[in-house]
Amino acid sequence: MRRLSRRSALVGSGAALTAALASCAPPNPGTVNAEPTIPPADGPVTVTYWAWLKDLQKVADIFNQSQDRIRVEAVWIPGGNAGGYAKILSAVAAGGGPDIAQVELRSLPEFALAGALVDLTRYGIQEHENAYDPGAYAQAQVGESVWGVPQDTGPMATYYNREVLEGELGLQPPGTWDEFREVAGAVKDAGKQFLTLDPTDGSYLVGWMMQSGANWFRPEGDGWIVDMVGEPSMRVAEYWDGILADSLVGTGYGAFSTPWMAAAGEGNVVGAICGSWGDALIQAVPGAEGKWAAAAMPTWEDGYASGAHGGSSAAILSTSRHPAEALEFCTWMCTDPAGIDAMIEFCGIGWSPAADYIGEARQQPSEFFSGQNYNEEVIVPMAEGQNLEWTWAPLMQRVMDIIGNGMTAAINGERPLVDLLGDAQTEIVEIMQGNGLNAEEAR
Repeated sequence: MRRLSRRSALVGSGAALTAALASCAPPNPGTVNAEPTIPPADGPVTVTYWAWLKDLQKVADIFNQSQDRIRVEAVWIPGGNAGGYAKILSAVAAGGGPDIAQVELRSLPEFALAGALVDLTRYGIQEHENAYDPGAYAQAQVGESVWGVPQDTGPMATYYNREVLEGELGLQPPGTWDEFREVAGAVKDAGKQFLTLDPTDGSYLVGWMMQSGANWFRPEGDGWIVDMVGEPSMRVAEYWDGILADSLVGTGYGAFSTPWMAAAGEGNVVGAICGSWGDALIQAVPGAEGKWAAAAMPTWEDGYASGAHGGSSAAILSTSRHPAEALEFCTWMCTDPAGIDAMIEFCGIGWSPAADYIGEARQQPSEFFSGQNYNEEVIVPMAEGQNLEWTWAPLMQRVMDIIGNGMTAAINGERPLVDLLGDAQTEIVEIMQGNGLNAEEAR
């Protein structure tokens, strides 16, 4: 197959809406935002932004007060899969909706495939590429097209109860996955658990795969190569099959659930490997202040420093009548220190999408996390060590459903992860083909 840009893999497929979004009427691609580009307005304009971030209007107000050409009005909507995505797509299908919508980074290709987004390279986002963290920018990019402004990300790291792990048990946080097995076993022998997994949540497995060096979806020729059984993927599957077989982690509930909070407060669950946003949730653990710390994610010898776990974009919709102004606001919000600080203060965003600014509040030692300056010492290297080759597929919700079901089966001892990957690869290729995409399994 001849090489094809990831942008081309989406071209010509706007009518194919993946089954994950099938309950919504597919938008008409480019109903307003067709070529040529829409120039900036001559006078003041109002730009609307639908998002599930809390208090986003307070961020917009800072921007509004800084100039008099663009006014941004933020409207709260439910989270994406809790109704937000259906609301956005229905509005676009009717030719309306906001100028900007919050869309998870992994969902951008689905929205692009549905014709709901503007290719931001038409409005010059690439001129500001260096202002964004490379890992964040890569997740919003498909080939040469950029389908959203990265708003926050979730580089994975280890959070752990230092008082219990180091003080009571005399252990160190694992630096490699081999060490993780040893540490998890020692914690188990002490009657505790290093971490627990939600048996239905496949997002952790995807993050592990990214870190290992997998690239499940590669655009080639006139379509996609789906490769879920390559060496980076299989070693992760084999490893976690062993972890699960030996019951080295808990599998009854996930991190940050109510039972997890209770167990963590009692010192019976001593860690979590998750997106950087987990720090805010850990601060709700009863009696945890001053006891917890952060460490690097365990690594493979030839893998990456970290995987990605969560993250959103500010995507400009194809029905926007003011895309240039919308992009101006999004660029400010996601790269200007004033925008980053405001999103951290008012919205509690995950990791900053800016290249060189993590936020003033994140440059200081944390009393909660044992006086550790963990954002600069730990999370910055995790963000810098991302797998930039990973490409989100134009049907990630279906992929996540399949992987989540596979995790449940593996945890229940019904089917190992090594078998899941091959079966999932075949199923996903069939789904892609059924949605009008050229796809084939890796050989």
